[in-house]
Amino acid sequence: RASGVVQSTQQGRVQARTAGLPQASAQANTREHGFRLRSGLRHDRSGLFTMRAVASPPSIKDSPLYTSVLPGEPQPLGPSKQGGAVNFALYAKYAKAVTLVLLDSQNNEVDQVQLTNKTGDVWHVALDGLSGTPGVCYSYRVSGDGGWDSGMRWTDRLLLDPYAPLVNGRRNFGKRDEIEHFEGKEGSRFTGTFDFESEPFDWGEDAQRKRVAWKDLVVYEMPVHAFTASPSSGVPEALRGTYMGVAEKASYLAELGVTAVELLPVFEYDEMEFQRHPNPRDHMVNTWGYSHINFFAPMSRFATNGQGSAAAAREFKEMVKSLHTAGVEVLVDVVYNHTAEADDHDPYTLSFRGIESKTYYMTDVTQQTQLINYSGCGNTVNANHPMVKQLIIDSLVHWVTEYHVDGFRFDLASCLCRDEMGKAMPVPPLIEAISKHPLLSKVRLIAEPWDLGMYQVGSFPNWDVWAEWNGMYRDDLRCFIKGDPGKKRALATRLCGSADLYQNHNRKPYHSVNFVTAHDGFSLYDMMAYNDKHNDANGESNRDGSNDNFSWNCGVEGPTDDANVNALRQRQMRNALLILLLSAGTPMILMGDESSLTHNGNNNWYGHDQPWTQMQWQLGEAEAGMLRFTRELLKLRHQHPALGRDTFLGSQDVTWHESDWENDASHFLAFTLHAPDGSDLYAAFNAHGTQVTVDLPAPPSGKSWCRVVDTNLPSPRDFTPGGNKGVDASYGVSGFSSILLMAK
Repeated sequence: RASGVVQSTQQGRVQARTAGLPQASAQANTREHGFRLRSGLRHDRSGLFTMRAVASPPSIKDSPLYTSVLPGEPQPLGPSKQGGAVNFALYAKYAKAVTLVLLDSQNNEVDQVQLTNKTGDVWHVALDGLSGTPGVCYSYRVSGDGGWDSGMRWTDRLLLDPYAPLVNGRRNFGKRDEIEHFEGKEGSRFTGTFDFESEPFDWGEDAQRKRVAWKDLVVYEMPVHAFTASPSSGVPEALRGTYMGVAEKASYLAELGVTAVELLPVFEYDEMEFQRHPNPRDHMVNTWGYSHINFFAPMSRFATNGQGSAAAAREFKEMVKSLHTAGVEVLVDVVYNHTAEADDHDPYTLSFRGIESKTYYMTDVTQQTQLINYSGCGNTVNANHPMVKQLIIDSLVHWVTEYHVDGFRFDLASCLCRDEMGKAMPVPPLIEAISKHPLLSKVRLIAEPWDLGMYQVGSFPNWDVWAEWNGMYRDDLRCFIKGDPGKKRALATRLCGSADLYQNHNRKPYHSVNFVTAHDGFSLYDMMAYNDKHNDANGESNRDGSNDNFSWNCGVEGPTDDANVNALRQRQMRNALLILLLSAGTPMILMGDESSLTHNGNNNWYGHDQPWTQMQWQLGEAEAGMLRFTRELLKLRHQHPALGRDTFLGSQDVTWHESDWENDASHFLAFTLHAPDGSDLYAAFNAHGTQVTVDLPAPPSGKSWCRVVDTNLPSPRDFTPGGNKGVDASYGVSGFSSILLMAK
């Protein structure tokens, strides 16, 4: 049926009468004015809509959006194609009224339909004839009973469908436009959309690709935008900072030796959320993305040339296909612990909050501050509520089936182990459901096993399928290489796969994701160049970011011309990488660490889109030497039979050349890793400031020790592929350096 459209001067938006005009009246009205009611809307600078006749070319405003309104179905949630109709279904248990708002591709409102059909807790409607109309976007207005004390946060703002498969918003990263209808503190407009008409993406033989064995996984953590945003990347300007920019660098990643990328968040988010109103962070642009507004749609501003959400979805698939072709898996960092909607002090109402806040967020209505905050970002998703749990599972399945991702890293995963009041659950329903899911249990599942109140390294509920970021590995390695007392025993445990944490039930060493650095902290270079964080650029008087960095500046804070200090920093970076890649477990490397990228001592650089936060591709001599060292070390990791094992190291696998375990002042550690073919590896790490000369153990019968690595030597002598011609029976390991010998 036709809907009569009127101008609302009080609210500055178009309203539609639910009953609508009789068909004959609508047709007469159209004849009288010479244009269709639904096509004659224009948004002027006053915020009001005015009617006007619209000429060609045809668009959403030039033709009826749909031919009839049908009751629709309650499943599936979100928009779905049903013949020539589009079905819309929204879970809103406590709502008293739900209005579907249709918009054009510029996010201007063009029609509304009051939903009158509710099955259980789901409101639904179907619009016949809508599926073939291009450029249709949609949102909801939801209202209900109860004020602040009820835990609900009803609003008259347009609300994004939690199940929207695509999101329409501003077109270009970090640049405002008219599409977002920015309203100051209220923020920007993001609407749902869909693409039911495009041809299915041609995955070719991607679904039949051979998966990388867990023991061979080497993870490279990287933000999509920062990876190729710099002109030095050499990719065409239109591709910089995009999914296609990453695709262009697939060969670089493969040649580096990584077998998986772990992409920082790629769900739709508002990178300009800090610029809604004057505040100390209003100069910042969120390049990390830990602030989702939707769990299904790829970040649309990572598309080329501002083409929007449908292009973003297609190009994300192109990126995945290119990486898979190069032998690189795709893991996605997912943020199900909080959203961009913040807290009650500075709310950014976009979706969940206005639809049913108390369901989607942990809420204690007995407290003045009702939103429970275990994420540190103002709210905590109520992940174990039955409907929210299903939302998250549906999202994960969507990314595996629609986008062919290989797994997920769950940000602040301990938040997902809490009940609606924030109490820890020993058997969290969401984690259990994922672990037993016929599809999700087969992909990579990696937990960041902590939040603001829990630290679950080694104890995260896992059902033998979850891996974990091993924060203890990071801390023990950092402390050892800078010479902290009493860390030798701890490092030995970490080298063997952290059996104290993971050798239980059917867990393996690869369930420990070993890392020295990650996005939220110092880069590898900065870990060797700064004792303290330098986050003044963030606008919070250096209060943000971790104070516990376990870093050492090697004698000078920040950049220096001191050749000895710079040489020491080069050794320490190599020492850290050598330990990482000799250790049992899954190694993870941070973007840019392979080429000494610095963030100028900022250990919380989430809000800057600047050269110092972007990957730099034009390298000096020192940076090129570090890149070569990393590549060769990764090649050795993949090729040598003593490395990358899927069992915890026992006495048959490793021999410790150590009689001084209890001496906390000892910072020297040496051992031999035994290989089935006799190509044993001898490693020694010296975290003393002076040289330690060691008598080498006897090599396997008929073989000699040959030097592969000595981090005290300049590049390219620091790494000799295949080993040199041999070394003497004793070896002087320089201060703050390490060696690796191979039996040949």
